[in-house]
Amino acid sequence: MNIPKLHYISQGNTPEEHLENIQKACTHGAELVQLRLKNTVENTLLKTAEKARKITSHFQTRLIINDHYKIAKAVNADGVHLGKTDACPLEAREHLGKWFIIGGTANTLEDCQNLISKQVDYIGLGPFRFTKTKDNLSPILGLEGYQSILEQLKSTTPIIAIGGIIEQDIPQLLQTGIYGIAMSGAITGNFNNISTFNKLLNASATFEQRHTF
Repeated sequence: MNIPKLHYISQGNTPEEHLENIQKACTHGAELVQLRLKNTVENTLLKTAEKARKITSHFQTRLIINDHYKIAKAVNADGVHLGKTDACPLEAREHLGKWFIIGGTANTLEDCQNLISKQVDYIGLGPFRFTKTKDNLSPILGLEGYQSILEQLKSTTPIIAIGGIIEQDIPQLLQTGIYGIAMSGAITGNFNNISTFNKLLNASATFEQRHTF
């Protein structure tokens, strides 16, 4: 399964702002966006996810729904991202079937091994540094943390770095062996950054198209 190397995680104070930002991300060439609406009633989340699916379908951008795998299936998203306190990936897989992308959040080597044993398609590993969007109970990994975990993991499962990453970090992070990065603030602040980040990650669209059947 071909997972894009740059993941945009939506931000906004309201569902409408999330949708506006997803639209902007798609317009600027995002290949994958994650709708991450926290503390929202299910009905609002479903309606927002439906609208997000319309936007992303138009741009042929992949849509991942945060936490709610049943909503991911209901709106025919491309997948779901499960946090550490969310459903088990095996339970989500049973509901979604094999074509959906399932990602999981990890903070440690053990988390990664656990997710790999549950056959996730990618792992969001972090945080790289302190970030306001998370509750920051997890230790900061830094470059050494990624290096150490990836060396011990020796896995082909794509590892996506996350947590306060900015443009200057990307080359060094790639040297640790990570597959890609997930960004929220650095993209929401300026959507023109997407093309720069894609270039840095070598996520060339032509390569993607050749391998999509």
